[in-house]
Amino acid sequence: MSTTDTAIASAEAHSAHNYHPLPVVVATADGAWMTDVEGRRYLDMLAGYSALNFGHGNRRLIDAAKAQLERVTLTSRAFHHDRFAEFCTRLAELCGMEMVLPMNTGAEAVETAVKTARKWGYRVKGVPDGMAKIIVAAGNFHGRTTTIVSFSTDQEARADFGPYTPGFEIVPYGDLTALAEAMTENTVAVLIEPIQGEAGVLVPPPGYLAGVREMTRERNVLFIADEVQSGLGRTGRTFACEHEGVVPDMYVLGKALGGGVVPVSAVVSSAAVLGVHRPGEHGSTFGGNPLACAVALEVIAMLRTGEFQQRAAELGDHLHHELGLLAGGGAVEAVRGRGLWAGVDIAPALGTGREISEKLMDRGVLVKDTHGSTIRIAPPLVISKEDLDWGLDQLRGVLAG
Repeated sequence: MSTTDTAIASAEAHSAHNYHPLPVVVATADGAWMTDVEGRRYLDMLAGYSALNFGHGNRRLIDAAKAQLERVTLTSRAFHHDRFAEFCTRLAELCGMEMVLPMNTGAEAVETAVKTARKWGYRVKGVPDGMAKIIVAAGNFHGRTTTIVSFSTDQEARADFGPYTPGFEIVPYGDLTALAEAMTENTVAVLIEPIQGEAGVLVPPPGYLAGVREMTRERNVLFIADEVQSGLGRTGRTFACEHEGVVPDMYVLGKALGGGVVPVSAVVSSAAVLGVHRPGEHGSTFGGNPLACAVALEVIAMLRTGEFQQRAAELGDHLHHELGLLAGGGAVEAVRGRGLWAGVDIAPALGTGREISEKLMDRGVLVKDTHGSTIRIAPPLVISKEDLDWGLDQLRGVLAG
């Protein structure tokens, strides 16, 4: 057996089979490239679902982490530490908000947003106890906790995990009429992804986000934008909501906030919303720890320059132009996305998304499939144009057979 086969066999024998990864075993990585245990190099066109927006082994992030590792890594929130205030201040400024509630994973941040919206509904809006409703969109992916899968329409993520948490109403994504009809006096929030990632990088119709913003403001309902994947530079703006000039009541952030170094997530909102929390009502031992804050502060500093957003916009235009040339030619049925983020629907006759991903892997490119014959392309924002073009050439080769 090869080193790869041995490692995969051991993983299969001793880990729960909750993932079905491609048969590659990564040993090292740098920038947009990864090297496996056999010494083969691969172009990373997934970037850890946007967690690695700034590339593998980004020197600024690694140096920030190393420096903090020598000082203090964890205090718990039982005590203050000297990186916490600056992290909250800088993140709030980046978002144009006032308060930050830090957690670790994206799913934790979504759970935090749900709890915050409900509490705001009872304490501020005056919704009767136990009657709060949150509207979500079909095709959503907000995580895999029992509460979150309760409002998922993906049966693979949902089946066998009931009983499900009540209090959610699902409407079609991009449909403002359905959203308006679903709202009642007990609606406390609308929770949506500005671009649906797991669903295949679905961009909503023009005016949808602005319509959600207007409708929620008129009805005294919180607009919660889950920007865990779409935020922090991926789409060519700091936040995907900016493409429609929209500012939600609450951002849910994660993935890239930790730079691919440590898990960092946060809910960012106004004092009127996050101010409903009191000590003991919600928390996390590791949320806002010194190491996480040190790395996230460097991420925020990098984003403040606008350099990465501009790079994602310019390379994204090139990416979508090249992918657009493939659409309609028989091999590619549709292309969607924004910035350095694309969903590519492959003609089913050419193979499933998994099969296309495996063929790309054989050519040294790593992507991830979703929903049948769709593949997602989301390289690190530091990728060079030459490497991006090389990756696209490999896709053309696979599609040509």
